Amino acid sequence: MTTMLTLENLTVELGPKDARRQVVRGVSLNLQAGRIQGLAGESGSGKTVTAMAVLGLLPASARVTGSARLGEVDLTSLRPRELNRIRGRRVAMVFQDPSASLHPQITIGAQLTDHLRHHLGLKRKAAQRQAMELLARVKVPHPQEALSRFPHQFSGGQRQRIAIAIALACDPEVLLADEPTTALDVTVQAGILHLLRELVDERDLAVLLVTHDLGVMSAVADDVAVMRDGRVVESGTRAQMFTDPQHPYTRQLLEAMPDAQESEVL
Repeated sequence: MTTMLTLENLTVELGPKDARRQVVRGVSLNLQAGRIQGLAGESGSGKTVTAMAVLGLLPASARVTGSARLGEVDLTSLRPRELNRIRGRRVAMVFQDPSASLHPQITIGAQLTDHLRHHLGLKRKAAQRQAMELLARVKVPHPQEALSRFPHQFSGGQRQRIAIAIALACDPEVLLADEPTTALDVTVQAGILHLLRELVDERDLAVLLVTHDLGVMSAVADDVAVMRDGRVVESGTRAQMFTDPQHPYTRQLLEAMPDAQESEVL
């Protein structure tokens, strides 16, 4: 297995200089090609901040130490202009709320083709053709018509599929997915998770899947790390974590899951 992204002792402090608070404390993870690394924990555990730190999406006042290595490049040491060349090209992100990540006044086609033209240098017609192929791949109905429509004209599940298409447009090596199914009903959620698994297998993607929902982890993650109070308290394969958890907090999270019958839809 090829390691695509390595987090080593990643630590994040937030707040003003005279009152900084450590919200991520020495997180170390390896994201491998063709595998989904789950990062689980309750709200406030630091999992989203960990993902944001990788791409430099934290407030300017944040202090990040440790490293996030993409090959030989430490992302935490890059300047904003250097990071802009990597965001969306080599490392992409799917956010929790597609309504917030998609511009409401710009057509889906423009949002997809601008991304392709900026990073890949495609001409307009080539970008439009690739945009249609991407929408078809993520199973957005009538992809040619969809290009001329606006985000509010799609359902929540379709908007998330479009957000995934944009994230994958430039064939990134790593995908960071921050609670990508939280706002969706359970049936739509299952479809998005199935799509994510297919895309990982097809493209040999390395994925960091952030979620508070261990049901989601049990459905698609290959490996799981559990965070509490900014630290990873336990990690292992999905089978290890769900059949033989070692940390009391992990066991508490598992006990709080819906019963097996409710989880089967995933």
